[in-house]
Amino acid sequence: MFQKYKNVERVKPSGLELQDHLVGVNRVTKVTKGGRTFGFSAIVVVGDGNGVVGHGLGKSKDVASAIAKAIEDAKKNLVRIPIINHTLPHEQKGKFGGARVYLQPASHGTGVIAGGAVRAVLESVGVHDVLSKSQGSSNAHNVVKATFDALLQLRSAEAIAKQRGISLSKVFNG
Repeated sequence: MFQKYKNVERVKPSGLELQDHLVGVNRVTKVTKGGRTFGFSAIVVVGDGNGVVGHGLGKSKDVASAIAKAIEDAKKNLVRIPIINHTLPHEQKGKFGGARVYLQPASHGTGVIAGGAVRAVLESVGVHDVLSKSQGSSNAHNVVKATFDALLQLRSAEAIAKQRGISLSKVFNG
C-alpha cells in the first residue's frame, strides 16, 4: 500500500494509545433472485495524536462489525508523519482517484481548517494548526487516501539533511 513512498516509517500498534475516528459508513446492496441483501462498508482513521496514523476499510452485514473490521485494518497500516510544533513542515498536495487535497502549515492558534474526511485524518495525526483545501471528488474513501498521499510525501528538515549528507544549518542557508 505504501510502496511508492521512499521514506515511510511503518509503526507497530502495540504500546500506542490509539483513538479511532469514523469517517463514513455506506450501505451497499446486492440484488439476487431471492431479493436484496444489504451490507455495510465503513472507513475509519486511527491515530495516537502524536504523528502516528493509519486508515482502514471494513465490510460486513451489520454496521458494528464493519467498524470493528475497519479499526483492525487501520491498525495494520500505521505510519509515522513528521510534525513540527503541531503543524506540518511544509505545504503539500496529494491526490487519489478524482480527489485532490492541498495542505498548508499554519501559525499557532489557527486550528484545523479542513472538511470532514481531511479533518478526521489531521486530528488523528495530531496536527492542531493547518489550512487545507479539498478539490474534485468528495468521496470519503478517496479524500482520505489523497490526504494520506499528501502526508506521506512530507519530510522534515532533519530527514532532508540526512539524505543529502549535509548539516541542518546548510539546508536552510544553502
